[in-house]
Amino acid sequence: MATSSAAWMTSSTGQKHEDTVIEEPLTCESPEPMSCYLHHDPDHPMSSFSVINKMRVNIQLCDVSLRVGNSVTKAHRLVLASSSPYFYAMFNDDMAEKLQSEVELHDVDLGALQLLIEYTYTGQVHITDENVQVLLPASSLLQINSVRDACCTFLMKQLHPTNCLGIRQFAETHSCNELRTRSHRYALQNFEEVVKTEEFLFLSFSEVEDLVSNDKLNVVSEEQVFVAVMDWIKHNPSERSQYIAQLLGHVRLAQMSKMFLLNVVETEPLVRSEPSCKDLLLGAMKYHLLPDQRSDFASKQTEQRSPDGLMPYIFAIGGGSLFTIHSAGECYNPRHDRWLPIAPMSKCRSRAGIVSLGKLIYAIGGYDGIVDLSSAECYDPNCNRWSAVTSLGTKRSCLGISANHGLLYVCGGFDGASCLSSVERYDPLTGVWSSCPSMTTRRRYCRVSVVDNCLYALGGFDSTNYQSTVERYDPRMSKWMTVPAMSSRRSSCAVATLDDMLYCVGGNDGTMCMSSGERLNVRRNAWEPIATMQCRRATHDMVELDGGLLVLGGNDSNSSLHSTERYDPRINRWTMSTPMPTRRSSVGAALLYCFNMDGKLTTAANAGTTNAAAVMSGSVAMVAASSGTASVTNSPYKSTATSV
Repeated sequence: MATSSAAWMTSSTGQKHEDTVIEEPLTCESPEPMSCYLHHDPDHPMSSFSVINKMRVNIQLCDVSLRVGNSVTKAHRLVLASSSPYFYAMFNDDMAEKLQSEVELHDVDLGALQLLIEYTYTGQVHITDENVQVLLPASSLLQINSVRDACCTFLMKQLHPTNCLGIRQFAETHSCNELRTRSHRYALQNFEEVVKTEEFLFLSFSEVEDLVSNDKLNVVSEEQVFVAVMDWIKHNPSERSQYIAQLLGHVRLAQMSKMFLLNVVETEPLVRSEPSCKDLLLGAMKYHLLPDQRSDFASKQTEQRSPDGLMPYIFAIGGGSLFTIHSAGECYNPRHDRWLPIAPMSKCRSRAGIVSLGKLIYAIGGYDGIVDLSSAECYDPNCNRWSAVTSLGTKRSCLGISANHGLLYVCGGFDGASCLSSVERYDPLTGVWSSCPSMTTRRRYCRVSVVDNCLYALGGFDSTNYQSTVERYDPRMSKWMTVPAMSSRRSSCAVATLDDMLYCVGGNDGTMCMSSGERLNVRRNAWEPIATMQCRRATHDMVELDGGLLVLGGNDSNSSLHSTERYDPRINRWTMSTPMPTRRSSVGAALLYCFNMDGKLTTAANAGTTNAAAVMSGSVAMVAASSGTASVTNSPYKSTATSV
């Protein structure tokens, strides 16, 4: 046969498909015989099931009828059994339905059943707000887990403060553990909005307790938790007032302001009528009235809650470079390795005390380029805003600062005339500064940190000598005691606590800025050397971060620095890290756990850019109108030359 292969491509209409013809060369040699040839059609399952589904629709070869109420749906046993372990067991095990041509199903929604039957043939199902509440329990009953999981995923994406409690209860009813966990976490995260819904008022006692007792509860203040508990009880006081003591035991009364405790909690009739509630209130008042003994009251009631989503951020605030003193600060996200600007303070502050306490960062005292300051302010990362707080009793720059058990301590410093040994303590719950026993040594540019509930004041300058001495203050004894001195004199060093070790690096010994470091082993009560930094630094700051230390800014005797270094105690090594955008000597730094600071600060920066452009545009227009020129003189944005 000499006919070409094109002849085989002739269609039934007599037309030839020349574009699909493959001419094979004729050869006298016989090809090797094939022992096996595998043909695979990837579309076969889909096309076959498509035909089977048409047969179901046309009621062809169907061998089982599923009855729900008065409605009957035809299907093929084999297809149902292949997709549902429920039907597989029904049609294969020794069950009465095995040989029945009609099977009656109970506790299944007809619409959901029809959707699931169609899914077994097509592999597709449309999940909507209208059908998910019947589709999920039906797929769970019939053990069609892929649809059940898809329903859970759909509901997770629908979570909202108005429905998360209902979804949580729905998930619990149908044993959807992941959905229950996610909706519960969502309710904790959005508690402030959730308690305003009607769903919250209809929760059972155990469900309310499950929320308010959780350490992950996200609230701005414990006052909100108390109000929520009282709203729930007063919705049905005859049945719920019996739970007041149990629920109030989960509210962290010690974290409330004294005025709220006195004016709201103490005057609440439900609280006054229950003796155990009075005991809880008394304990909270003792925490307020006996600040020196707060470490003895340490419990769940005195701890800050730690909701999910909080991430560590480093804040570098104030300081100066060249002849400029900064009011602005910057925020560092170690996960994204990025610095972003934050709102400026109300005053320029160099040599200030910067510390985090609770959910805020405090800036205390400092030097504004003209005078030493007694003013203080705090930064709220949630709104990117600074607010004034009670001023110090004494002007202080170059001070040491630390926080312990909800109290803020400032030690030593300079008041514009002399070095100080005095100590003041601030209580955010009352907004009051009070005096503490003075240190034994006057210390300007000293540094303070806390180890085992005791304050350690290190180094500094006493107007005559650079100090290597160290002293410890125990608030419970209200007394300063001498501890072993450092191996080097260090003024304007940086100090931080890590793994119950007191680290001190850099500083000035009276002759030069140093890069050396050492740490106090509190258990051995002895100092030991650590690796030197890569840069000489003084007037810098240091914070604990991710099991290590981060040093920021300062000066090297020649210029202000913007470089940063990280210390890994496991290998005893310093490595350079991402520098700050701004050079900052006499800088203050603090670590604070926050929600999505990147998004908040990026939004604020974009808004600030727009506002600044509008202001500059207005300034140009005003100058042009008054002088007939478009040039701007005496710009309000020009920095004032000051001494750092």
